[in-house]
Amino acid sequence: MIFVGVDWAEAHHDICVLDEAGTFLAKKRIPDTLAGVAELHEILGQLAKEPSEVLVGIEKDRGLIVTALVGAGYRVWALNPMSAARYRERHVTSGSKSDPGDAKVLAELIRTDRHNHRPLAGDSVEAESLSAIARSLGRSPSTVTREVKANGGREHYSVWKSHHRARDQTRR
Repeated sequence: MIFVGVDWAEAHHDICVLDEAGTFLAKKRIPDTLAGVAELHEILGQLAKEPSEVLVGIEKDRGLIVTALVGAGYRVWALNPMSAARYRERHVTSGSKSDPGDAKVLAELIRTDRHNHRPLAGDSVEAESLSAIARSLGRSPSTVTREVKANGGREHYSVWKSHHRARDQTRR
């Protein structure tokens, strides 16, 4: 099993990989791009035989990097930034903060204290599809979900019927 800390930033991410004993296996800064995600998968693929052996801590629950991690089958914990800050205060004596240091803190937190946190449940294909539809319409996913439920649910939903029902309601 390997433990990965990802310190997320807008343009790049710092990665720290530890083994079960807490020994450094890898550290790297990757860009927040598909090439960066591919680079991360390459590193992790060399260190773990199966995706289920990769446990990841990150202070974010969405975005390209999170979607890629969950999609690859890694176990991901979206950690509350306050929890990570308190963990850092307990374990880092210098008081200094750095992106590579934060990545190590996140990896250590998952290695030693993951039982105190909830892993992310990866979105189903259905949820991802509804999210994509919502983005393309400029609507919130909850609005699209309500629309589907109000018009027969996922088993019986028809865009055509929904459109005609909405048109008929506006004519009243």
